[in-house]
Amino acid sequence: MDPGDPACDPASDPATRDPTGDPTAQSVPTGQDPLLFLQSLQMLWSTRELRQLREEAWRGFAALDDPLTSLLDMLDGSQGWRGRGPSLEAWVACELKRWLQTRPRPRPAQGSPGLKQLQARAVRVLAESPPSLVEPLVSIFQLQDADRSPLLAHIHRLHQEGRFKEAVVLGTKLQLQPDLDFETMSAPLLLQDKVHLVERYVDSLPDLQQRLLALLDSWCQPGFDIRVVARWYPQVTSVRLERLSPRELSRQVLRLLERYGLDPALCPNMITQQHLAALRYLCHKRLVERSLSQESWAEHVQGLVGQNQWLQEQLLQLLTAHNDAAVVARCVLDLSLPTEQLPATVATELNRLRLQEGTTEAPFEDREDDHYQLPIAREDIHFLASWEALSRHQEELLQPGQVVGVDLEWKPSFCAGGRPRASLMQVAVEGRVFLLDLPKLLSPAGGPAPRAFSRLVSRLLSEPSVTKLGYGMAGDLRSLGASYPALAHAEKQLRGSLDLLQVHKQMRVVDMPAPGVDGARGPRGLSLLVQQVLGKPLDKTQQLSNWDRRPLGEGQLVYAATDAYCLLEVYWALCREPARFHLSGDLARSLRLGRSDRSRMQEPPRLQKALASPRQVPAEGVAIPEVRARAFRVVCDSMLQGLARSLRCLGVDVLVLGAGEDHRRAAEVARQEGRVILTSGLPYQKLRAQVGAGRCLSVDCSLRARQQAKAVLRHFNVRVTPADIFSRCQACNCDQYLKVSKDMMKQLVWLGSHPEGPSSTVFRPPSALIGRSCAQNMFPKDL
Repeated sequence: MDPGDPACDPASDPATRDPTGDPTAQSVPTGQDPLLFLQSLQMLWSTRELRQLREEAWRGFAALDDPLTSLLDMLDGSQGWRGRGPSLEAWVACELKRWLQTRPRPRPAQGSPGLKQLQARAVRVLAESPPSLVEPLVSIFQLQDADRSPLLAHIHRLHQEGRFKEAVVLGTKLQLQPDLDFETMSAPLLLQDKVHLVERYVDSLPDLQQRLLALLDSWCQPGFDIRVVARWYPQVTSVRLERLSPRELSRQVLRLLERYGLDPALCPNMITQQHLAALRYLCHKRLVERSLSQESWAEHVQGLVGQNQWLQEQLLQLLTAHNDAAVVARCVLDLSLPTEQLPATVATELNRLRLQEGTTEAPFEDREDDHYQLPIAREDIHFLASWEALSRHQEELLQPGQVVGVDLEWKPSFCAGGRPRASLMQVAVEGRVFLLDLPKLLSPAGGPAPRAFSRLVSRLLSEPSVTKLGYGMAGDLRSLGASYPALAHAEKQLRGSLDLLQVHKQMRVVDMPAPGVDGARGPRGLSLLVQQVLGKPLDKTQQLSNWDRRPLGEGQLVYAATDAYCLLEVYWALCREPARFHLSGDLARSLRLGRSDRSRMQEPPRLQKALASPRQVPAEGVAIPEVRARAFRVVCDSMLQGLARSLRCLGVDVLVLGAGEDHRRAAEVARQEGRVILTSGLPYQKLRAQVGAGRCLSVDCSLRARQQAKAVLRHFNVRVTPADIFSRCQACNCDQYLKVSKDMMKQLVWLGSHPEGPSSTVFRPPSALIGRSCAQNMFPKDL
């Protein structure tokens, strides 16, 4: 209960207000005995008369000669506060702290004998106190300035008893971190995945922040066994080993580096683990997906491994696990890796390669006719690195009424330090592609040529009569703005655009995989869209090449032009045959007339005209019957909490998996209770196979919760009526409400913010979601 709340402050009650305006100037006896005062409050405490209890307590505080000494007398003379549950004494201490904050009174001077005596008594009480008494005692008696020896002894005792959380919390409140061994205090909590408590412990202490990062980084060291640390603390019984793997620890370190603004070089083991993860990814792209050229693969791997012997050993293990000796030998040769531990078959192939002259690319490279081919001549690809060259094509780029494809490329980054700057901007018009060298065109910053180029880009993006096509366009433009301050507002300037990623998510193609759920070696993203619409996927072997290198290779130039030009061909094909993909017949007209701004980029209004109707006709062509919101039942995975709340607001019956709960549980619930599964990412494919057709939907996590809810309702043809709005609790999914009085609601809110308040057989504990009036959250079922 906030002392400043007029409804709860005795000063606001006419019956207790003094004519002079001082709420404490009543005819209250002074020199009141503390134990009698405590006894007088006991009756109100037991009857839960909360308002009157607070008024009496505050009047009693004003009547005490020395409130600080009186509080200690109360605690010394009673036993109720020594247990773990709520107690009147703890509640009185919290109220006294608030009362002192609102009514400043002269206190003993800092360092005075009187204050030292009070602090010594308070420390003795603190040694026996439950957690609910710690905060008020520290605040009232300024214990952070008290003699540190008994406080440190108490913290060490808590630690020895295995009460690690209490020890760290108390050390934080008393600001004793410099006097405590950091690793001893923090390691038990880190083992229990209570990083947030350690982060509070080191807050505003740069030296301890670096020591925290150094500790976590030491646990990322190759070959380090975290179980050795766990054995040092046998009282830690709930070690979260799954959260202490080098991969998870590296993520924690990276997050903390960003939060504290520190140099990643402080954490070399984390960088090594990141490099190992990048090697696994690159080997998968090269050896399994076959979507990365040998040249690009070797360049990236060489930069990651360097002279690190451990990474060289890990790379050899990754390579030798692949059963193609010729490919492995080519990789070993290109990187000059140690050959002592190579399998015999690889060593033989390596010797053969060394004897050859002019060895060629690894034999499994895909043939050109397996992929979409750029339909324009090589001379129609223009690489422009100066404003003089670009200015000759201004009219062609800004021609009203045309459609252009826009894409970006940047050098891939596999380490900490944020996303690298964009290197190349591709703009495709009918019959031509312009490759814009961004670093050259935008340097020197502020010069005449860069300003002219920025104006050209702004005109192109903001011109509503030019339809801009992209795939994930919002992310591309954010990267462009983050890379170059002169283009910081590129995303906001966009008008007259179509993100084909959004179209792709709404398409229905018979006998073709859905976006992002195909096999590991199959096409994804834009490549999948091109395959579904134009018949062949994109060749992505240059996608992860070094786009900062100049001059760009011939393969890079063709790849960049292809990525932008295929957007035009996909668009034209969709306009010609919208019915084939279950798109509205007026796609072209509605797109050219459409307008978009930043708030609409993720869900352009024209898509509601261009795409299928809200009923979302399935591939089989059977319309989904309308269903009432209250009859629609779903189960969501734990990553869709926002969507769950939005659907509950509309009356939908929504169950949500708990954090860490196996996704297979959603399929069990769906089968048992007849629910639809809403999920996202990788679990979709597995869950879809376990339930009936049309009973599982993959939700786009790039949309906001309200937009996700609209998409779900549209997909399943759910009808929401005014009676459905707020018919269900957002927090617990209960659809039964009880009407309570205003005073009752205030008491419930007060209980929610005062865990030390009086116990009750009617109200739930403060951990319940107090303040909502649904029956399940506030009252027992037998009320």
